[in-house]
Amino acid sequence: MTIDPGLRRLALRTLLAAFPGHTAPDWAPDLLTQGLAGYTLFGYNIADADQLATLTTQLRAARPDALLAIDEEGGDVTRLAHRTGSPYPGNAALGAIGDLDLTRRVYHAIGTELTAAGINLNLAPTVDVNTATDNPIIGTRSFGADPVRVAAHAAAAVVGLQQAGVAACAKHFPGHGATVTDSHHDLPTVDVTEQVLRERELPPFAAIVAAGAKAVMTAHIRVPVLTGDDPATFSRAILTGLLREEFGFTGVVVTDALEMQGALRVAGGIGPAAVRALHAGADLLCLGADIDLAIVEQVAADIVAAIKDGSLDVARVEQAAARNDALAAWTAGSIEIEPSPRLGYDAARRAVSIEGSLAGFEHPFVVQLRAGHTIAEGAVPWGLTMHLADTPQLAVAADETSVDALLDAAAGRPIVLVGRHTHRNPAARSLAEQLAAVHPLAVVEMGWPAGWRPHGAQAFITTYGASHANGRAAAEVLGLAG
Repeated sequence: MTIDPGLRRLALRTLLAAFPGHTAPDWAPDLLTQGLAGYTLFGYNIADADQLATLTTQLRAARPDALLAIDEEGGDVTRLAHRTGSPYPGNAALGAIGDLDLTRRVYHAIGTELTAAGINLNLAPTVDVNTATDNPIIGTRSFGADPVRVAAHAAAAVVGLQQAGVAACAKHFPGHGATVTDSHHDLPTVDVTEQVLRERELPPFAAIVAAGAKAVMTAHIRVPVLTGDDPATFSRAILTGLLREEFGFTGVVVTDALEMQGALRVAGGIGPAAVRALHAGADLLCLGADIDLAIVEQVAADIVAAIKDGSLDVARVEQAAARNDALAAWTAGSIEIEPSPRLGYDAARRAVSIEGSLAGFEHPFVVQLRAGHTIAEGAVPWGLTMHLADTPQLAVAADETSVDALLDAAAGRPIVLVGRHTHRNPAARSLAEQLAAVHPLAVVEMGWPAGWRPHGAQAFITTYGASHANGRAAAEVLGLAG
């Protein structure tokens, strides 16, 4: 079927696509010349700094004002440093420190790295208020559980990024922090009154709008009081009524990945999801990670078909495309440089909290409990292993070892048990509590801090994240850093 070339170009101007590999396939730059808004880069697109610069140069040769986006939150979610872990602490650590200027400087430093790499749109910061201790997808990506604290740090993060010439995209509107379901896999529900929503979830978004955030990302979550059965991504009440008309946001509304199940199941496909998001008020449609030319063309064709059959107003699509063009033009402006290579590591050290005493742990045996990762985080190295010099250590799953086995391996040394979201793992909790009852034990928690503590442990260390910087900080506090 022949597609109207003008309408196809208009549809492409609303799409943020992706491609596999360290070099762009031939179709990727071609689509940019045909109007595509830009690409999201993922860890699989990045080998090292030189390769990334070559890749972004290749894409910008096709069109200099392309939007090149990335999820570079610092902390547990990093693409630039996915092979080693981020040199910056994440939001939970920054929120725990409570220094707003430090948050601004950390995000400014992240922004300067992105600018140097040729990236102009950061799908960060995460400004959700993490009120659900067992939230499977936000956790340490949040500045905390207090809306006022989160709002203040959210604004500082936006200012820092944008001082570096990188557009900030605050997420996930209207707030993903109270969920216990991951929207990558299902459609979470935040079933609260509008008053609770306004008091708990929305203050950070009001703050980032006031701070001049260039973009806001939608959440694939249901908030029945406003969205009914639909996710916020498809809700005019949320995107147009609340964000645009009430909050006065004039920037770009970016969707979370439309390939995620939280959107896909409701719409019945990426193309229909794109049409519904545009109709609701979204501007830049993030298609996701597993994207190829055929998917891009199909989504564009579905948008064109919706325009032609009258179910999608062409003026709405033109408005979205114009906002995306304006965002790309803004990122071509001047930047401020504020280099500080130790900034992230110093910040991570300030975040560390120690309960109890580390006396007697000068020569410990370190046990790292294996833990999984979310889709947002990816398989990024974490823990103390890469920071230790001559300290004996062992990595093991909690359900594949025993107290006796660890005591034998420790050979009389006190044990440092390193975990991530330990409170969520019954086997890990049980192992820690049994060890603490019979042997000197210090626990390092590198996930979201919870109320659980193993009775009898001599020390409990909280890092508020599992980045490379967080791991280094824990090793330094223990006196073990090589």
